[in-house]
Amino acid sequence: MQKTPLTTEEKRVIVGKGTERPYTGLYWNFHGNGIYTCKRCGANLYRSQDKFDSHCGWPSFDDEIEGAVKRIPDGDGARIEIVCASCGAHLGHVFTGEELTLKNTRHCVNSISMNFIPAGKTDTAVFAGGCFWGVEYHFSKAPGVLTVESGYTGGRTKKPTYEEVCSGRTGHYEAVEVVFDPAVTSYENLVKLFFEIHDFSQEDGQGPDIGEQYKSAVFYGNEDQKKTAEKVVDDLEKMGHRVATRVRPAKPFYRAETHHQDYYSRNGKTPYCHIHKKVF
Repeated sequence: MQKTPLTTEEKRVIVGKGTERPYTGLYWNFHGNGIYTCKRCGANLYRSQDKFDSHCGWPSFDDEIEGAVKRIPDGDGARIEIVCASCGAHLGHVFTGEELTLKNTRHCVNSISMNFIPAGKTDTAVFAGGCFWGVEYHFSKAPGVLTVESGYTGGRTKKPTYEEVCSGRTGHYEAVEVVFDPAVTSYENLVKLFFEIHDFSQEDGQGPDIGEQYKSAVFYGNEDQKKTAEKVVDDLEKMGHRVATRVRPAKPFYRAETHHQDYYSRNGKTPYCHIHKKVF
């Protein structure tokens, strides 16, 4: 996990669990369309459609991106703190029972704990290439990539657990969702990187990891992505390579458990089954 250096005031709130003054933060009266991310690690936290005006002076959300926020009871038992599930950065507190929205929940968040990524300025790509730890590791280091999350996709079960996916009965692949800046890199660049970090000739998994969840695929989100992925596969075959990796339409992506996110970075290790080998 790569953490962004913080200013003194950001440390006071994000690390020291402080609170910014009401009606002073950048986002308390902000109505842009996009995604709010963690100031410290960049993980996606909230969507703009879940933001509402609670008249409290801080940004308020009635829902979070699934698995992005962790709840911790305060020591006095009076309130519930919310922190980034990926890096533990302090966000604020969550309240229920106020009947301010239909979801009856208010995440009261410090603006200083977040960044905002406008819609339309980012794009998303989804890849499955065996164990998601290694795939996530390599994409997180690619130029133009903003966030990478490990998860499950391609199957039938809603909100599967890791154990359910490993059973082989869900139809899900271990995959990563990559949010990137098209002004810095292209979808084609990411597809090519994907084929350089996994064994696209293996049909039954990746390396020693054998099973349905370890098979490889590019999950395209639109026709342009489909054509690009198919072109890269065609180029590989023209170069004499056999390609087992499939090009499939995108399905719902379910974020994996927190301990699967940023696995190698958090543990100070490097992938043993995903090695970047130049192909293009």
